[in-house]
Amino acid sequence: TLSATLFAQKQIDEGVVISKQTMSSENEQMNAQLAMLGDMITTTYFKNDKSRSEMSNPITGTTVFIADNAAKKSLTLMDNSMIGKKYMENNLTPSEEDLKGITIENTNETKNILGYECDKYNVTMNKDVKMVIYATDKLKAVTQQTTAFGKDFTGFPMLMELAIQQQGITMNLVIEVTEVKAEDVADDKFDMTVPEGYSKSENLPGM
Repeated sequence: TLSATLFAQKQIDEGVVISKQTMSSENEQMNAQLAMLGDMITTTYFKNDKSRSEMSNPITGTTVFIADNAAKKSLTLMDNSMIGKKYMENNLTPSEEDLKGITIENTNETKNILGYECDKYNVTMNKDVKMVIYATDKLKAVTQQTTAFGKDFTGFPMLMELAIQQQGITMNLVIEVTEVKAEDVADDKFDMTVPEGYSKSENLPGM
């Protein structure tokens, strides 16, 4: 609470953000499967225009997303029992094709989250995914979930609520920031050299 209050509403260019991701469904069978995953914690390190997000889970394995916003490029590393060790490189500037089917509305509503005043966005992606996002402009970090939105979306999401339609079943996903810390981050966190043992993939699960 102290750290959140102390740095509230100040621009933070370097630090760490902790987020919690929870999934659920109205379908009992799917909800039971999602409950096995439990809450998934993402740790995001950021410094100036660079970010690194790490998420690890016994079932889904480990995913690392490194972004260089100045160079507009990213590297995703995924290591799990189903696909092995894979990596994917992307351009952070979405193409016109990427932006098709995405509508973004800034509602001009705000919400205070951990001391940060956040703008509310309604986002629809290809009619199958609807999101409500509360984002602050005080954190310079980049997230994997919002890189495809283009210039109509700005800020770092402090809270994301997604409803995803799959084969007539709705899956709900909530990603909320639980802690923000302004602290020094080592430059090697953002090294985009592909580690040994990883093979290239054009498309990774869940992306």
